[in-house]
Amino acid sequence: MSVRVQSEDFDAGAEIARMRRGNPKIGAVAAFVGVVRDVNEGDSVAGMTLEHYPGMTERSIEAIVTQARARWRVLDALVIHRIGALAPTDQIVLVVVAAPHRGDAFAACEFLMDYLKTRAPFWKKERTPGGSRWVEARTSDEEAAARWEQAGR
Repeated sequence: MSVRVQSEDFDAGAEIARMRRGNPKIGAVAAFVGVVRDVNEGDSVAGMTLEHYPGMTERSIEAIVTQARARWRVLDALVIHRIGALAPTDQIVLVVVAAPHRGDAFAACEFLMDYLKTRAPFWKKERTPGGSRWVEARTSDEEAAARWEQAGR
Protein backbone atom coordinates (compact mmCIF):
# COMPACT_ATOMS: atom_id res chain seq x y z
CA MET A 1 0.00 0.00 0.00
CA SER A 2 1.34 3.37 -0.91
CA VAL A 3 -0.07 6.88 -0.58
CA ARG A 4 1.71 9.88 -2.01
CA VAL A 5 0.68 13.52 -2.08
CA GLN A 6 2.97 15.40 -4.42
CA SER A 7 3.20 18.31 -6.81
CA GLU A 8 5.06 16.30 -9.46
CA ASP A 9 3.26 14.54 -12.30
CA PHE A 10 3.18 10.72 -12.38
CA ASP A 11 3.54 7.98 -14.98
CA ALA A 12 0.53 5.68 -14.55
CA GLY A 13 2.06 2.92 -16.68
CA ALA A 14 5.29 2.91 -14.69
CA GLU A 15 3.37 2.90 -11.39
CA ILE A 16 1.24 -0.06 -12.49
CA ALA A 17 4.29 -1.96 -13.75
CA ARG A 18 6.06 -1.32 -10.42
CA MET A 19 3.06 -2.67 -8.50
CA ARG A 20 2.74 -5.81 -10.65
CA ARG A 21 6.44 -6.60 -10.72
CA GLY A 22 7.24 -9.84 -8.97
CA ASN A 23 3.77 -10.57 -7.58
CA PRO A 24 2.28 -13.64 -9.33
CA LYS A 25 -0.79 -13.56 -7.07
CA ILE A 26 -2.10 -10.46 -8.90
CA GLY A 27 -4.79 -11.47 -11.36
CA ALA A 28 -6.34 -8.07 -11.96
CA VAL A 29 -5.31 -4.43 -11.83
CA ALA A 30 -7.87 -1.63 -11.92
CA ALA A 31 -6.68 1.93 -12.33
CA PHE A 32 -8.27 5.36 -12.43
CA VAL A 33 -6.59 8.56 -13.61
CA GLY A 34 -8.35 11.81 -12.81
CA VAL A 35 -7.67 14.77 -15.10
CA VAL A 36 -8.30 18.50 -14.63
CA ARG A 37 -11.17 19.66 -16.86
CA ASP A 38 -11.44 23.03 -18.56
CA VAL A 39 -15.04 23.53 -17.50
CA ASN A 40 -16.93 23.16 -14.23
CA GLU A 41 -20.49 24.12 -13.39
CA GLY A 42 -20.81 25.78 -16.79
CA ASP A 43 -17.80 28.06 -16.39
CA SER A 44 -14.45 27.91 -18.15
CA VAL A 45 -11.64 26.85 -15.86
CA ALA A 46 -8.15 28.17 -16.59
CA GLY A 47 -6.62 26.10 -13.82
CA MET A 48 -6.89 25.02 -10.24
CA THR A 49 -4.80 25.00 -7.11
CA LEU A 50 -5.00 22.18 -4.59
CA GLU A 51 -4.03 22.62 -0.96
CA HIS A 52 -3.79 20.10 1.84
CA TYR A 53 -2.54 19.59 5.39
CA PRO A 54 0.69 17.57 5.12
CA GLY A 55 0.47 14.45 7.22
CA MET A 56 -3.25 14.69 7.93
CA THR A 57 -4.19 14.21 4.28
CA GLU A 58 -1.93 11.19 3.88
CA ARG A 59 -3.31 9.60 7.08
CA SER A 60 -6.84 10.18 5.87
CA ILE A 61 -6.13 8.51 2.53
CA GLU A 62 -4.37 5.61 4.26
CA ALA A 63 -7.50 5.09 6.38
CA ILE A 64 -9.62 5.00 3.22
CA VAL A 65 -7.28 2.40 1.69
CA THR A 66 -7.48 0.36 4.91
CA GLN A 67 -11.28 0.39 4.61
CA ALA A 68 -11.06 -0.83 1.01
CA ARG A 69 -8.72 -3.64 2.04
CA ALA A 70 -11.18 -4.70 4.74
CA ARG A 71 -14.07 -4.80 2.25
CA TRP A 72 -12.42 -6.53 -0.69
CA ARG A 73 -9.57 -8.89 -1.36
CA VAL A 74 -6.90 -6.34 -2.25
CA LEU A 75 -3.30 -7.39 -2.69
CA ASP A 76 -1.93 -3.89 -3.14
CA ALA A 77 -3.16 -0.33 -3.58
CA LEU A 78 -1.62 2.93 -4.65
CA VAL A 79 -3.00 6.44 -4.40
CA ILE A 80 -1.14 9.42 -5.80
CA HIS A 81 -2.82 12.81 -5.44
CA ARG A 82 -1.27 15.96 -6.78
CA ILE A 83 -1.26 19.35 -5.09
CA GLY A 84 -0.29 22.83 -6.20
CA ALA A 85 -1.17 24.63 -9.41
CA LEU A 86 -2.62 22.46 -12.17
CA ALA A 87 -3.90 23.26 -15.64
CA PRO A 88 -6.64 21.64 -17.72
CA THR A 89 -5.52 18.23 -19.06
CA ASP A 90 -3.06 17.77 -16.15
CA GLN A 91 -3.33 14.51 -14.26
CA ILE A 92 -4.58 15.11 -10.74
CA VAL A 93 -5.04 11.68 -9.16
CA LEU A 94 -4.06 8.07 -9.72
CA VAL A 95 -5.69 5.13 -7.96
CA VAL A 96 -4.42 1.61 -8.68
CA VAL A 97 -5.74 -1.54 -7.05
CA ALA A 98 -4.30 -5.03 -7.51
CA ALA A 99 -6.40 -8.03 -6.58
CA PRO A 100 -6.61 -11.73 -7.39
CA HIS A 101 -9.79 -11.10 -9.43
CA ARG A 102 -11.31 -8.22 -11.37
CA GLY A 103 -14.45 -7.82 -9.26
CA ASP A 104 -12.45 -6.94 -6.16
CA ALA A 105 -10.11 -4.70 -8.16
CA PHE A 106 -12.93 -2.74 -9.84
CA ALA A 107 -15.01 -2.35 -6.68
CA ALA A 108 -12.09 -1.31 -4.49
CA CYS A 109 -10.85 1.18 -7.10
CA GLU A 110 -14.28 2.80 -7.42
CA PHE A 111 -14.71 2.86 -3.63
CA LEU A 112 -11.33 4.55 -3.20
CA MET A 113 -12.21 7.26 -5.72
CA ASP A 114 -15.66 7.85 -4.22
CA TYR A 115 -14.19 8.20 -0.74
CA LEU A 116 -11.24 10.31 -1.92
CA LYS A 117 -13.71 12.78 -3.43
CA THR A 118 -15.71 13.08 -0.22
CA ARG A 119 -13.42 12.26 2.71
CA ALA A 120 -9.85 13.21 1.82
CA PRO A 121 -9.01 16.72 3.07
CA PHE A 122 -8.09 18.68 -0.03
CA TRP A 123 -9.10 22.23 -0.83
CA LYS A 124 -9.50 23.11 -4.49
CA LYS A 125 -9.62 26.62 -5.87
CA GLU A 126 -10.49 27.14 -9.52
CA ARG A 127 -9.48 30.07 -11.67
CA THR A 128 -12.39 31.15 -13.89
CA PRO A 129 -13.01 34.27 -16.02
CA GLY A 130 -15.10 35.61 -13.14
CA GLY A 131 -12.30 35.15 -10.60
CA SER A 132 -11.16 32.43 -8.26
CA ARG A 133 -13.56 30.26 -6.30
CA TRP A 134 -13.35 27.36 -3.88
CA VAL A 135 -14.80 24.11 -5.23
CA GLU A 136 -17.60 22.77 -3.06
CA ALA A 137 -18.34 19.08 -2.61
CA ARG A 138 -20.81 17.82 -5.17
CA THR A 139 -24.06 16.15 -4.25
CA SER A 140 -23.34 13.45 -6.83
CA ASP A 141 -20.01 12.66 -5.11
CA GLU A 142 -21.73 12.39 -1.72
CA GLU A 143 -24.38 10.10 -3.22
CA ALA A 144 -21.70 7.91 -4.81
CA ALA A 145 -19.91 7.52 -1.47
CA ALA A 146 -23.17 6.91 0.42
CA ARG A 147 -24.05 3.91 -1.71
CA TRP A 148 -21.05 2.05 -0.27
CA GLU A 149 -22.44 2.56 3.20
CA GLN A 150 -25.86 1.34 2.07
CA ALA A 151 -24.32 -1.69 0.38
CA GLY A 152 -23.28 -2.95 3.80
CA ARG A 153 -19.91 -4.10 2.62
